[in-house]
Amino acid sequence: MTTETTPGDVSEEALESALAPDLTERPAVAARLVVLVVVVVTMLGATLGFALHTCHRDGPHRVVPADATFTLDEPGLYYRDATSGRIARAPHADGGSATVGGPSCERFYAAGDRALCLRTRPGRPACTEAVVYDRHFHRLQTLVLPGIPSRARISPSGHVLSWTTFATGNSYAATGFATHTWILDLRAGHTAKPIETVALTVDGTRHHAADVNFWSVTFAADDNRFYATVSAAGHTHLVEGDLRAWSARTLLEDVECPSLSPDGTRIAFKKRVSTGPTDPWRLYVLDLADLREHPVAETRGVDDQPAWLDAGTLGYALPGPDGRGSDLWSVPADGTGRPHLLTPGASSPVALSET
Repeated sequence: MTTETTPGDVSEEALESALAPDLTERPAVAARLVVLVVVVVTMLGATLGFALHTCHRDGPHRVVPADATFTLDEPGLYYRDATSGRIARAPHADGGSATVGGPSCERFYAAGDRALCLRTRPGRPACTEAVVYDRHFHRLQTLVLPGIPSRARISPSGHVLSWTTFATGNSYAATGFATHTWILDLRAGHTAKPIETVALTVDGTRHHAADVNFWSVTFAADDNRFYATVSAAGHTHLVEGDLRAWSARTLLEDVECPSLSPDGTRIAFKKRVSTGPTDPWRLYVLDLADLREHPVAETRGVDDQPAWLDAGTLGYALPGPDGRGSDLWSVPADGTGRPHLLTPGASSPVALSET
């Protein structure tokens, strides 16, 4: 049985609790913070409510389902095929002859017994349909969200999912873009929470302002710790979050689109190396033990959330030649070697091993 829901049923009381200031501060400061929290909650609720209502006014749209024989049971490299718009599977993590048989998606990820597919829903303003599948691509849940599909991730167990959409703009290189990011914990039901309501600490100080944008969540194996990018107070940070406490703290500046390694010790990310529009980012790897970072051998500009294809290899998409949307590439995570073309005309790589 499938359900179609929106994440808009998060109560204002829950949002206020998540954003609540410490009222042990001086009364005048506390009063101003309370007013700010109420304004933020009201604006967030009104904006999301209007967008979700508009999304639901649009009619059904054509979606290509997965073939009956296409499942996540086969190990290999799964990705979005640009020609068909559907999910394909190559028999090995380093590519090879592929089978196209999955559902149509614009962003895709899979882990554990779950797959997450994002696709644009027709209408204005732009809306995203986020579909949760089991490993045989039976549809379990559909959520309709404001914005354009951007990022999708699932925890290693398959229990916790996250996705990011562009509320305004369609590129992280542009100025003035805004995002919506949601977290869906299947252990706690079928309601997605907006990550913007998390209790955020920036450089050791609780941050209450409404200027935050979160994107590109990645999960640890314990189904509690997560990492994401946040833009706050004019700076971009890597944050470490705690799902149970619904809190997050900044760790390091200038870390975008993090991806946690299978052993949970390193983060692959894109680092801004230029303020210009041409190749503003380069792929780096961060050691969480000492927060030291190093670039990988890919010197071209990468605007993607990299994926760990194994313990030592990153997969990512780059624009293809001759106007082709994107190609899949891989590179060693330790900074050695050189980039390797995996699959032309592809994106959203996920390497799955035998269960």
